[in-house]
Amino acid sequence: MKHSNISKRARRHKRIRARVSGTAERPRLAVFKSNKFMYAQLIDDTAGKTLASASDIKNAQGTEKRTKTERAIAIGTELADKAKKGNITSVVFDRGGFRFTGRVKALADSARAAGLVF
Repeated sequence: MKHSNISKRARRHKRIRARVSGTAERPRLAVFKSNKFMYAQLIDDTAGKTLASASDIKNAQGTEKRTKTERAIAIGTELADKAKKGNITSVVFDRGGFRFTGRVKALADSARAAGLVF
């Protein structure tokens, strides 16, 4: 029986979420990417609240053309800036079952460069 990429990602994400959980002091940086857009959130799992979020939806329809990777870098920087405003310096990274290459890695690296520790 062949498994689709979606079901494989769901299984990987389930394994990751079994080990990764966010708190108010160290929230979970959750990443989701579709074929068109990318989203990232800082989540406090104990309270069940999203502390900050960023996506490239509003920027994708803008006048300037950027690649998906460039937009992922911008999301990581934007989320790190929002985290700093909320006095958050350390997070746990949840790649959402996606492999840590390409856009996911670009987002993580830009968030680290902007000051988030994980």
